[in-house]
Amino acid sequence: MDKSQKYDRQLRLWQANGQVALESSKVCLINGTATGCEILKNLVLPGIGSFTVLDNKLVDGTDVGNNFFLDLDSIGSPRAERVAVFLQELNEDVKGFHMAENPINVINNRPEYFLQFSLVISTELHEKPLLKLSEILWKAKIPLVVVRTVGFTGYVRLVLPEHEIIETHPENINDLRLDVPFPALSKYAQSIDLDALDNMDHAHIPYVVILLKYLEQWRNYHGHLPITSAEKNTFKQTIINGKRTPDQENFDEALAGVWKACSVTKVSSSVEEIFKDPACENITAESSSFWINTRAVRDFVANEGHGLLPLAGALPDMKADTTSYVSLQNIYRKKALEDVASVRARVDDILTLIGRPRNFISDQEVETFCKNAAFIQVIRYRSLQEEYINNPKRTEIGQWLRDPDDNIVHYVLIRAIDRFYEAHQRYPDAATLDDEGESEFHLFKKTVTAFLNELGINTSLPHLDDFIHEICRAGGSEQPNIAALVGGIASQEIIKLITSQYIPINNTCIFAGIKSTSSTYIL
Repeated sequence: MDKSQKYDRQLRLWQANGQVALESSKVCLINGTATGCEILKNLVLPGIGSFTVLDNKLVDGTDVGNNFFLDLDSIGSPRAERVAVFLQELNEDVKGFHMAENPINVINNRPEYFLQFSLVISTELHEKPLLKLSEILWKAKIPLVVVRTVGFTGYVRLVLPEHEIIETHPENINDLRLDVPFPALSKYAQSIDLDALDNMDHAHIPYVVILLKYLEQWRNYHGHLPITSAEKNTFKQTIINGKRTPDQENFDEALAGVWKACSVTKVSSSVEEIFKDPACENITAESSSFWINTRAVRDFVANEGHGLLPLAGALPDMKADTTSYVSLQNIYRKKALEDVASVRARVDDILTLIGRPRNFISDQEVETFCKNAAFIQVIRYRSLQEEYINNPKRTEIGQWLRDPDDNIVHYVLIRAIDRFYEAHQRYPDAATLDDEGESEFHLFKKTVTAFLNELGINTSLPHLDDFIHEICRAGGSEQPNIAALVGGIASQEIIKLITSQYIPINNTCIFAGIKSTSSTYIL
């Protein structure tokens, strides 16, 4: 099957360049758990390049009971091998590999193994090896996605130094420049005499032209655009008076666009902050294409752009005859291409200066960047080292914990589970009794209390016991429905990271299955 047909629906979301990024990616999954397999399922179906499952465990009855990518015949076989086989069946275009080795041994003895991947997913990897893995990947600028499900609780954490987004996919990228029309646009609007048109043509003039004509009249009389609400209402009445019939849709569209037309076109504060970033100021041979493009656009704005970003060139649908609409569309498109050419020249100058070849950044990449320049974003994440050791969010976590409805309690319990496992080599389980015949609730509560004391947080929280009981009842198990849901959340964020499209979370998502609520935190 042709890929344009096979991936038709997703191509509408992230277009061809997003699909190319997916098909070029190499993903590693540490531990073929139910949650891990659900994540890979959602990456294999849209067509990542390849995946590797790293897992030394043999399949047992529990795995078969909660993992849809294992069957009874898999019991006793290497889990990495079996899940890789079943997952690859989902998409013949994706290459699947497996390695039946202990992930902790690979992390400790062959850390360079992970440098071949575009992204690494960690499931059921506990605190000490997780910290070591995160440090390896952080230095290499390879994203790490940490995912856990325990009972009805899910946890997703994105770990990478920096993520740059060009195509954020805002609801509206139209940049009409009605307050500062460029020469070709002004000339086109001036060539149309509204009074000389017959009723049919008058009803099919694009609303952009209507606004340009009336804004010019207003500016000639008042010396400025409508600013106050009263002025804007007066301006709207002027447009209403220009209608020849009550049902002229193009004039109604013009009225709906008045407030936007009267807004000043300028570089947003968020983009200005990116322009001021040291990574934009100090371009080197190690700079990414994002920062090179950003610097080129910044220099464009300061020079031939006259304080404005490159024109996006997109024209919204509107009530108009075909000839007028196409003419207007061509004017915007021509101006956008002129701006792209100017930015391309600046990109080439920068590449020459830092000793990079021209083809390091393609023409298509420059054009895409210019089209989306008003909405670019940069997210800088906190490392796990900062979160766990150097600078934990003690105050914030303590404040959130005081609210019995806040999902941060699940984060605390997941962290405590890792501590419990490393101390006892098992998960807390309500069915297990300690030496004194008590359930493991008390033993696990000691671990939770110790963790909170380490953070300097008050442990006398009456609602905490109920959550501890629930974790003990789960016994470290994965529920298929929670694994599927959290796997969907994680895979969505991974696709955002791989394609550099849409805006991923920063940096932690907690799902509470009993209440069916989710929360995000910067931890």
